[in-house]
Parts: sequence; C-alpha cells; structure tokens
Amino acid sequence: MSTRFINLGAFLLAGLLVAVIPRAHALNVDKYPALQSLIDEMAEQYGYAPQKLRKTFRCARIRPEIIEAMERPKELLPWYEYSKIFLTEENVQRGAQFWKKHAAALARAGEEYGVPPETVVAIIGVETQFGRNKGNIPILDALTTLTLEYPARAAFFRRELTEFLLLARELDVDACGIKGSYAGAMGLPQFMPSNYRRFAVDFDANGTRDILDDPEDAIGSVALYLKQHGWEAGAPVADEANLEGTRYFWVEKFGIKPTLPLRQLASYGIFPRRHENAERRAALISLEGEYGPFYRLGYNNFYVITRYNHNKRYAMAVYELGERIRQHMEPKPLP
Repeated sequence: MSTRFINLGAFLLAGLLVAVIPRAHALNVDKYPALQSLIDEMAEQYGYAPQKLRKTFRCARIRPEIIEAMERPKELLPWYEYSKIFLTEENVQRGAQFWKKHAAALARAGEEYGVPPETVVAIIGVETQFGRNKGNIPILDALTTLTLEYPARAAFFRRELTEFLLLARELDVDACGIKGSYAGAMGLPQFMPSNYRRFAVDFDANGTRDILDDPEDAIGSVALYLKQHGWEAGAPVADEANLEGTRYFWVEKFGIKPTLPLRQLASYGIFPRRHENAERRAALISLEGEYGPFYRLGYNNFYVITRYNHNKRYAMAVYELGERIRQHMEPKPLP
C-alpha cells in the first residue's frame, strides 16, 4: 500500500498461481550476502540475535511466481477491463452486508477521521473482497524474494522486510506464519508492514492492533491512513467532466494531483457536472472506455485514495464501488 502497484486484490493471484512456473526453493542464507548484511544490521540496530534471524530465514522460500506477478500488475489493464473485476453486483451486495454488520465502527470512523463509510468499505472490498481473499503467500517469502531477486525495487522491499521483522516481534507472532499478497501486503486492508506499524489502530480497544483478522481494527486503520494523507471531511471525491473545445488536452498532462482551481479549468473548457466551489482544485482524469477515452474530475480526496495505491484506475474503482454501495444502502421510496 501507498506504493505503486502494491495493494492489488489478493484474489487476482488465483489464476497466476496455477500457471506453469518454476518451483519455489528453500533459502540458503550463506548464498546471499545481501541477506547476511540485513541480519547484521538487524542485530546491531534492533538487538536481534543473528542465529535466531538465520533460523527465521531458513523457513523462507524464493518464489519466481512473485517476480512474474510484479511484472504484470492488473492496474495496467485498460479501465473497461479493470473495472469489471471490482464493479460487480456481487461486490455491491457484499459491501452492503459488510456495512450493515460493522455500521457502528464505520460511523465512529467517520466521526473521528472524517472518512465516509462507503470509501472505507470500498477499499476493503477492492483489496480483499471484504476479507474473503487476504492472500495465501507467506509474507516472509514475498519480501525476501523481492529483496533478493527484484533489483528494480530491492531497496524498497528491503526496508519493508525490516519493518516486517520488527512488526512480527511487536505482535509476538511467528514471522514464518503470516500470509498475504505477493508484494508483502497483509490483512483486510492489505497494508504493507511499514504502514501496519505506522497506521494500524486498536479501534475496538481490545488491546491488539489486528488488521489481519479484525474488521473493526481494519476500518479504523483505513480511515486513519486516509486522514493522515490529507482526506478532507465532507469534500467531494470526483465528478463527471464536461469538455468544450480541445484545450483540455494540456491539463491532462498535469497528472492526477489537483493543481488548478475550477475557475481556471473553465478557461481550458473543463467544467464539473455538479456545481462546486470555483476555488476547489481538480485534476483531469482520463480513463479508457471500450470505444475511446472519457474524462472525470478528480479532487483532493481522489488524490488521497491514490496514496493508498498510486494508480488512477484503482482510485476510480474505489470511488465508483463506494458510490454503488452507498446508493444500495439508501432507503428505497415506498411504491
């Protein structure tokens, strides 16, 4: 989470893991100087016993399928394909059930952090189908494989491996036993270890910060994460964009971070569908339809969702799924 292409729904692994791939193999610490260096660092900085860490790493496996998965993230799919994975009637129904079951916790998260229930529910839905698919790869395998065999991002995953070992000690659990996604994300909200340590909260006050299995802790943790990354309570997330002329093309190049106020976007022929504060900043978001691109306005809260997963398709899937779940929850008029 909070790094590009990390927090993919764990259920997307199912097809990958049955493909014909090289077999995972046990780890020989002595063959990896980088791993020995990490063990020495953990001993010096955090007081770990080197032999205990070596024993921990003996349960790790190098998994080639993890590298394959990193090379083909689903966020690279065009929107019209990507959206079909998440924007389903089944997810709407399950999202409504999750909301009803945890209504009190969602309401309290909204009061404390300003994040509406539909956004929290949708993130958990996109990440793990509301806890049904949290991933079945040992986190130690994932982070060790990516640290040693994925040089493009080895430094990042080395830091996350360090954070994971610290987290396992804090939680007093066996590092070999925690499972999650191929990128090392875990629990209902698929937090990376560093984010678990920084943002996970004991939202039900039972003495444990458990986002692995506790929906209430996951709800509070997602809401806190969004607030800490700049969520604005009561502010819009996105809107349809009405376009005039061709000057909007230049605004699209500015990226997904809102930089221009709506009054200035109007001079480029870009107008929101709904009336909004002319000083509110927005980005022009292009998405791939089956018959060509279409456009949305993304406000600050849309950008905040991309801090969870740095991809506009992910953020739009969260927004649209949340909207559908919210509408499903609204009272239906009597006939």
